[in-house]
Amino acid sequence: MTIRLLLAEDQELVRTALCALLDLEDDFEVVAAVGRGDQVAEAAREHRPDVALLDIEMPGLDGLAAAAVLAQRAPRCRVVILTTFGRAGYLRRAMEAGAVGFVVKDAPAEVLADAIRRVSAGERVVDPELAAATLAAGTSPLTARERDVLNASRPGAGVAEIAAKLYLSEGTVRNYFSSAIAKTGTRNRTEALRVADERGWL
Repeated sequence: MTIRLLLAEDQELVRTALCALLDLEDDFEVVAAVGRGDQVAEAAREHRPDVALLDIEMPGLDGLAAAAVLAQRAPRCRVVILTTFGRAGYLRRAMEAGAVGFVVKDAPAEVLADAIRRVSAGERVVDPELAAATLAAGTSPLTARERDVLNASRPGAGVAEIAAKLYLSEGTVRNYFSSAIAKTGTRNRTEALRVADERGWL
């Protein structure tokens, strides 16, 4: 049986290389390859893949959000997160979004191929070291709004700009920053953003 694959990866060179690599397998067929997360659902609707390989960092929609959309719109498509970031928080969020596999990009080609076959057969596939780290790390202490405020601060936006973007008062934004800083054990919002990012909480 041929396993139909959808690949979502924003770096064209990596996307092309992965397509060529996957097409070498006799039982794989790459039916669609896109460079943006907001193109994933439409590609899945049009090409009906069995397995979608989604990068986390993509424009339009990140891979975790795209996985959640696929879980709603194409529930038969099994999602594997394929990423450079082997962070415990990302794994937890990927599973919450409906992904059934998590493979880091520096894994050998045969590991990726095996993961695709196993996921297609109904299994969950997660790197054991990453699974152990996820259990050890526990859940994110940040609320959804604290994550929103930290994410909105990425381009170096000021409190007023963040408040307008998220339809919050400036005082509320400051309160969310304060609680996020306390929960991450940092000194300011820049450090809080960095720590939360590194732990995969955003």
